[in-house]
Amino acid sequence: MGPLKDVYPLYLANQPRQPNTDLAVTDKFTGKVAFRTALADARTIDAGIAAAVAAVEPMARMAAYERQAVLQHCVARFTERFDELAFALCVEAGKPIRDSEGEVGRLIDTFRIAAEESVRMTGEVQPLDISPRARGYQGMWRRVPIGPCSFISPFNFPLNLAAHKIAPALAVGCPFVMKPASRTPLGALIMGEVLAETALPEGAFSILPATRDGADLFTTDERLKLLSFTGSPDVGWDLKARAGKKKVVLELGGNAAVIIDADADLDDAVERTVFGAFYQSGQSCIGVQRILVHDDVYADFRDRLVAKTRTLIAGDPHDRATFVGPMIDVKEASRLSGWIDEAVAAGATLLCGGRREGAMLEATLLENVGRETRLNREEAFGPVALLTRFSDFDAALEIVNDSKFGLQAGVFTRDIFKALDAWDRLEVGGVVINDVPSYRVDNMPYGGVKDSGLGREGVRFAMEDMTEIRNMVIRRPAGR
Repeated sequence: MGPLKDVYPLYLANQPRQPNTDLAVTDKFTGKVAFRTALADARTIDAGIAAAVAAVEPMARMAAYERQAVLQHCVARFTERFDELAFALCVEAGKPIRDSEGEVGRLIDTFRIAAEESVRMTGEVQPLDISPRARGYQGMWRRVPIGPCSFISPFNFPLNLAAHKIAPALAVGCPFVMKPASRTPLGALIMGEVLAETALPEGAFSILPATRDGADLFTTDERLKLLSFTGSPDVGWDLKARAGKKKVVLELGGNAAVIIDADADLDDAVERTVFGAFYQSGQSCIGVQRILVHDDVYADFRDRLVAKTRTLIAGDPHDRATFVGPMIDVKEASRLSGWIDEAVAAGATLLCGGRREGAMLEATLLENVGRETRLNREEAFGPVALLTRFSDFDAALEIVNDSKFGLQAGVFTRDIFKALDAWDRLEVGGVVINDVPSYRVDNMPYGGVKDSGLGREGVRFAMEDMTEIRNMVIRRPAGR
């Protein structure tokens, strides 16, 4: 690993461009400017969309093996640049280095999965002779690229959440424009640097950092056929309302819950719950926020969880011993610190943590948190979790469902029937048995219900969203 460059370009129609150096990106631990990159204005974004429209036919004509070769090149180059990517992530996101390395590994996984899926986009032959009028008719369908796509990615997983948009688009042959989060644009820009090494048609991709106020075209432009956004619910649903006729895929976060039943292996449950609540400094949309523990084991689990949480090392994300790094900025840390104070003032008990210094917020656990507090109802998106007792498993499922969110939930139980009940009844996109809701593998269908989003990620499932079914009917005349 080594220092970053002082200046990075944006990518317009596959080419690096340096129209300005207006975006200063800070090292999230030191607060100092780490590098600068360009901001795209409306004219540049318009040019990127026009280039993507022009690239529709050349991209669609690419053979499957050619698309696969692009993705395989990315896998090879990301592997070669592993340490550089991890270092960049550690700087621009303040992500502890071990988490950063894990995300680079997932970036590589995601592109590898896409390379595999790119050559097995199958269709179906369908008999149509279901009645006398259809005698001699046969149908078949296949998937075709939907067209130019718009991608808006968040700050918390700058590599892998961008990869979950870019890699499926390349796998199916969709040109795209991407707006990475302005606080963490470097991961996507390095991906652009690697894509620029390939034989993709001109206009296949543009990666354009932009301010939120200046990025309306990513949402409203009618030339774009799909918008995929990952971020906050308030922003996401507003974008959907303004997106017009294009297909919209939203991944919008949540306040994920985990149930610890009486028969759970407490050592394992504590270990995984600490990870789920505080990895990535809690800045994960499936991070553990609500912990529901059976009365019979509540005191024991709570004491073990608090003891384990107090051992977590917070500080410089470049230090391999660090588990909790800074939040993305002081404003977010101050917001969450205020939510903690508000919950305590309303009667909650602070079990550990709670102190803030700048963007650093201690790993924090509370109990007796009021059901109507923001810490319970909203998405905390930081290193804090709250404990709640339950005595009846069915009631615990109802508590999990008592949320406007529904992304993923975890259930620690040895009872297969309770596991199946949870799968049947929890109003979430995914149920994880004997692990935390924070678990994700990059080929599985991933997404939420209610305010947590619309549609599914996971490479094969994103590819379905980025394609349309095109049917063909063949008539065989009588006697032929």
